[in-house]
This record gives sequence, C-alpha cells and structure tokens, in this order.
Amino acid sequence: MTDQELPEPLDVIAVGAHPDDVEIAIGGTLASLVKQGYRVGIVDLTDGEPTPLSPGPEVRAQEALAAAEILGVQVREQLDLPNRRLFDNYESRVALAKVFRRYRPSVVLGIADKTPMASPDHWQAMQITDAGVFYSRLTKWDDEFDNLPVHTVKQLLWYPLGFGSLKSADQPGAFVTDISGCLEQKMAAIRAYKTQFPPEKKRVFTLVESQARLLGQTHNIEAGELLISPKPNVVKDLVQTFGL
Repeated sequence: MTDQELPEPLDVIAVGAHPDDVEIAIGGTLASLVKQGYRVGIVDLTDGEPTPLSPGPEVRAQEALAAAEILGVQVREQLDLPNRRLFDNYESRVALAKVFRRYRPSVVLGIADKTPMASPDHWQAMQITDAGVFYSRLTKWDDEFDNLPVHTVKQLLWYPLGFGSLKSADQPGAFVTDISGCLEQKMAAIRAYKTQFPPEKKRVFTLVESQARLLGQTHNIEAGELLISPKPNVVKDLVQTFGL
C-alpha cells in the first residue's frame, strides 16, 4: 500500500478495551487536543458486549459514535476482538499494529495498569497496546501487516482507568493535562452511554468529575486528567513550566 492510498494521518490515537474506557479516563484530554487543532482517533479493541442493560452491540456502537461526536474526534474504529475473552496474543497485537500503520500517529495513549474488581480486559489491553506500538515499527515483516508501511510511534503514554486508587500519581513520569473548558464535554460523552450508566450508577459521574476537579485544583486550573510517561519528562524552560 502506498502513502497515497492511506487515510490522512492522526496525531494521537487513544486505545481502550471497551467503548467508554477512553471517555472515562481521558475524554477531556482528547476534546482539548481537538480544540488545539490536532487530529485524534479512538480505537476500541472490543465492542464491550454483552452487558446487563444493553440490547446488543449495535446500540453500544451507536453510543460510542455519539460520544466520539461530542468529543470531536475525527476517527473511531472498533476491532473485532472478544469482550470478556480479550487476551494479549499475536493476532491481537497485529490487528492493533495495522491500525497504527494505517493512521501513523505520533502519540498513542493506552491503559496504565490493572483495574482491581473491574474487567481483566483492561490489563490485557495495556499489553496489546504496548506490543502494537512495537510491532508497528518492525521491518522485514510486511506480509504480516497487509503490506502497510512501517510506522514508528514517537511516544506511548498511559492513562489510569482504575479510579479506586491514585497510586499512579506517584510514578516518576506522571503528569496532569489541563482540560479546563472541556470537562462538560467529557461528562456529556460519558453520559452518551445510556445503557452503561443508568440512574443507579450516577456515582460514576460524581467520581469522575470529582477526580478531574481535584487534579485541576491541585494545579490551580479548572480540571485535569492524569497521564503517565514511561520516563520522567524533560523541562527546557523551568520558569515557563512552573513559574507562570
């Protein structure tokens, strides 16, 4: 496949195990990136179904598209990997790497860690994403990737999804993104999943919004979201970064 046959590149791709993972964790970051003029995509590894209150994957897919429209992201794709039986294996790695090769993102955002008492798919998704970034840049293996051109992702960042613990904030590469002005978009995108968040689950909205506001107030901004770099970040201008 030639560059002329490929779609327009994306600057950032966020990967989730299920539709709604990305919105809950970093919906504000994605909306902010779009407002800054970047091209952003979401990849859901599974359709997230079955779930107790959803009539089926078609309805969940419609909710995902509505959420993406609210955030303003340009691309949303869903891979045909099995919900509840998601595992880090060769086929899953290749499937995601093909997406990276097709859309050529500079930055990939993936789930940061295990989510105790929640879906084990999240931990598997983290490993698949890490491997997909690596597979995307491997040369001399074209036939495994439908002859899509090799692509090197410049940076992989992780987002915590288990809000029951804030231990991720203690990691050396942790930082907060400023989502001031985008918090309402984030919450509206989560509310688009009506089958997942009925009235009896309203505590989810309180939890998500409260954490965003806490992270924001800690840094004297309206709201924030946590991301983690594999290594501590470099600061070139100390005053510009911390003194303003």
